[in-house]
Amino acid sequence: MTVFVLVPGYWLGAWAWDEVAASLRAAGHDVHAVTLTGVAERAGEATPEVNVDTHAADIVRVVEDGGLTGVVLVAHSGANMAATAAADLVPERIARVVYVDTGPMPTGMAAIDFHDPQSRAALEKQVAEEGDGWRIPVPPFDPDADPVNLAGLSREQLAVMRERGTPQPFGTATQRAARPDPLPATPRTLVATTIPLGEVRRMAEEEHPLFSAMAGPGWTYRELPTGHWPMFSKPGELAALLDELSVSG
Repeated sequence: MTVFVLVPGYWLGAWAWDEVAASLRAAGHDVHAVTLTGVAERAGEATPEVNVDTHAADIVRVVEDGGLTGVVLVAHSGANMAATAAADLVPERIARVVYVDTGPMPTGMAAIDFHDPQSRAALEKQVAEEGDGWRIPVPPFDPDADPVNLAGLSREQLAVMRERGTPQPFGTATQRAARPDPLPATPRTLVATTIPLGEVRRMAEEEHPLFSAMAGPGWTYRELPTGHWPMFSKPGELAALLDELSVSG
C-alpha cells in the first residue's frame, strides 16, 4: 500500500481526482485528495491574501494531521507551486513528488512567469477587470480555442469543469518560489502529457529557466499523451501509471 496525496490545479477541488482516486483505492492504496483554500467547496474562504504559502500549508496539514509518511505527492498543473513548497517543508514525510504536466519552479520565479508577455498581460487585465483584482476567473474551457490542452475531453466533461470550477486566488500565481539550499533529495517524477517528453528533456538540458529544474539526479519520467487534464481524459491510464510509480519509481 502506498499513501497518495492528490492536489488539483487551478479552479478545481478534490472532486477532480474522483476517478483516479477510486482506481488507486481499488488497487489497495490509501488516497487523500485535497481541496485547497479558496476553491471548490472552500470557495467561501477565498481572500486576496490566499497565496502559495496558504496552499502549501493546506497540504502539510493533510500530511501531518493524518500522520502520513512515505507519501507520493501528486500535483497537477498550477498545484506545482504549493506541492513543491509543501514537499520542501516536510521532506521526511514525502517519498516522491509526481508532477502531472507541470514541474517545480526555480527560486525567484512564480507560476505567472510561465506565460509569455502577451498572455501574461491578458491574464493580468482579466484579473483586474473580471476578478476584482485578486481572482483568476474560470476559463471557458473552449476546445476550439484550446484544442491541445483540452484534448480528449467530452462535451459533458467540459460542461462539468465550467459548472464546478471556481475562481482561483491570484496570489497563487504571483508569489515567487523560495526553495531551500540545498534542495531536498526527494525523488521526483514528471508525467508529460501535452509536451513530448523529448522536448521537455531538451529544454531542461539546455537550461531553459522554466525547465531546468526538471532534470538531474532523482528525476524519472513518464509520458501519457493526452491533453492537460488526464484525470478526466485518461483517468484509468493515469491511475495505472501512479500505481506503477508506487512500486518502481
